[in-house]
Amino acid sequence: MQLIDPSHPMYKPLWVRILIVAVCFGWAAVETLGSQPFWAMLSGALGAYAAWMLLLNFKPLPPATNAETPSQDDADESDTPAGDKK
Repeated sequence: MQLIDPSHPMYKPLWVRILIVAVCFGWAAVETLGSQPFWAMLSGALGAYAAWMLLLNFKPLPPATNAETPSQDDADESDTPAGDKK
């Protein structure tokens, strides 16, 4: 089961991926300082999983081609005024 989908467009910028990992490890540090080892290990494990999926295994998808570009025939027909067509 995949918890994080690295192909989602939200994860494309590097700063977003680093921020997610840093927040997870930062929260693990807060829980450690608060003497909550269970929650510290849980958020640390989540940070490790996020680092694995978003930093180490991340493979960006190639940009998609724009499928909505008009063809050359459509552009030629629309350039002709409506009164000149017979």
